[in-house]
Amino acid sequence: MHDIRLIRENPAAFDTGLARRGLSSLSTEILALDERSRALKTELQQGQARRNEASKAIGAAMAAKDMEKAEALKAEVAALKESMPALENEDRDVSERLHAMLAAIPNLPAPDVPEGEDETANVEVARWGEPKQFTFTPQDHADFGPALGLDFEAAAALSGARFAALRGQMARLHRALAQYMLDRQSGENGYEEVNPPLLVRDDALFGTGQLPKFAEDLFRTTDGRWLIPTAEVSLTNLVREQIVATDSLPLRFTALTPCFRSEAGSAGRDTRGFIRQHQFEKVELVAICKPEESDAEHDRMCAAAEGVLQALGLPYRKMMLCTGDMGFSAAKTYDLEVWLPSQRTYREISSVSNCGDFQARRMNARYKPEGEKQTRFLHTLNGSGLAVGRTLVAVLENYQQDDRSVVVPEALLPYMGGLTRLVPR
Repeated sequence: MHDIRLIRENPAAFDTGLARRGLSSLSTEILALDERSRALKTELQQGQARRNEASKAIGAAMAAKDMEKAEALKAEVAALKESMPALENEDRDVSERLHAMLAAIPNLPAPDVPEGEDETANVEVARWGEPKQFTFTPQDHADFGPALGLDFEAAAALSGARFAALRGQMARLHRALAQYMLDRQSGENGYEEVNPPLLVRDDALFGTGQLPKFAEDLFRTTDGRWLIPTAEVSLTNLVREQIVATDSLPLRFTALTPCFRSEAGSAGRDTRGFIRQHQFEKVELVAICKPEESDAEHDRMCAAAEGVLQALGLPYRKMMLCTGDMGFSAAKTYDLEVWLPSQRTYREISSVSNCGDFQARRMNARYKPEGEKQTRFLHTLNGSGLAVGRTLVAVLENYQQDDRSVVVPEALLPYMGGLTRLVPR
């Protein structure tokens, strides 16, 4: 959500930010609604004050036997009483239109975010590891994975496309990855482990920016709740409608949860394999901090996600997303893209975003700086640490052998119950 005061003070800067996002200028329309809203509120306040004043004066006129004045005051009160509901309705309508307009506008990009329309304008800022040179042609995980327990056919019979059942050794490897990530983020990196709700109300999804714009990407239950598309929703909303104690900041949360996405906007993309599913698991990272801490917190969160890839020996590159490729709530985003040998390219495995105070305004999440009377909005950050399914794909492809087996990365051995290799059944 955007601060209307900042738009009033510098509409040109607001429109410049929108232009970098590929949007047309909106400040004129926003400020016209804002001006009308304020005028209506002033008129209502003045009308109510005059109504109260006139009502009191009626009694005084009656006591003074000035019936002519009393009748005139009664007529004035009646006229005010009759006119005010229309003003209240208009005020409500204008306020709702203004709120809806501000709620539908994405966050403005940070000054150092590169400009561009799509992912082709993203900028590589770092690279780690060298892709393995295979002595054979590396296969796609969708081709050799089924023999190792990656069952697409049974899942499709149960649930349709974009679902998978992991069986036996494959399920063990998936669980090992999830546990390893969660242990690393909660232990070494100091994120508090949370087991959050998977079903949330409208307000939670509005707070993090999924609603109202992206409802079609979500699954809704018959009682009006929503399945979370990411634990970012549950974790970030832990501070909803709160004034957080300054000495508790920064707050850092992590959770391993299933995530549910309709993938409405990805028809035809990654239809094979385990890359893009309606249901998947992810270890999420969320940070809540003071504004002056958020840049450093962003770098810290990136390092926490990168550490998992490095420990697993998976080559990756770090990309700064351009203005046209960032998510709705983000002011600045780094994507981590892991190397997939079968595709001979890097694919996204984590997005780490600094949202500034954009989500905090939508959630009304604040803190009170020491020595100040007024509260300020917090900054929120989120990232994957990592997406478990995509990490599984990366491990399968990067550790595949010419006999179609897969060697288990050393970091996962303590979680594998003695299993060091996945072998075809």
